[in-house]
Amino acid sequence: MILSIIKIILIFVISVLSGVAALITIPINKDGRVFHYLAKLYAKGILLVSGVKVKTVGIENLQEGQSYIYVSNHASGFDIPAVIAGIPDQIRLVYKKELGKVPIWGWALKYNKTYIPIDRASGTDAIKSLEEAAEKIKNGASVLLFAEGTRTKDGKLQPFKRGAFNLAVKSGVPVIPLTINGSYKILPKKKFRIVPGQITLVLGKPIEVKANGGKQEELRLMDEVYRVISTNYVEQ
Repeated sequence: MILSIIKIILIFVISVLSGVAALITIPINKDGRVFHYLAKLYAKGILLVSGVKVKTVGIENLQEGQSYIYVSNHASGFDIPAVIAGIPDQIRLVYKKELGKVPIWGWALKYNKTYIPIDRASGTDAIKSLEEAAEKIKNGASVLLFAEGTRTKDGKLQPFKRGAFNLAVKSGVPVIPLTINGSYKILPKKKFRIVPGQITLVLGKPIEVKANGGKQEELRLMDEVYRVISTNYVEQ
């Protein structure tokens, strides 16, 4: 537990320093690449001090210059650092709007306008957030969405929600089923003890999307992505 407290303190320091750097670079962060570069350094720093290694399988499934929607399971607070550090792509995240109120790194999220805030309490604002994400994809960025909506409480795969697949149909870009294994035991939901270990990211083959295919296409995508992720997922 003492070691975990030390790790948490180091993570806090890295977060503050990264947040300050991100705030300073706002004027030159025109296309989000500067912020993403800092986010990647931040993610690697957190993983290093926590004793967490990341292995990525299936990078050959990615085509350089192609935007994707990465749809993933969600098991731990270490999922996002692992994805940012482990996947060689300009990935944008969708984050809870209230995080923008957190001093320093929350302000960095809000004012850099690289990642996409979403208000879960408002259906209208949530739709606008998905439309903003679709625009970022059209401008050459990829987006990460967690299909379950929140982290698993028991290490098992949860039912998927339609939001990620609605975005896919709106944008018409391929979907990459992303399976995250090994992160649950490192830092489960509502736990504060960080256990060193390895996270494995499994990138599935791109699934083509029929743009403007409506609800039927969303459900088809959801079933296909769930099938791939559940096949590759290792329950913890």
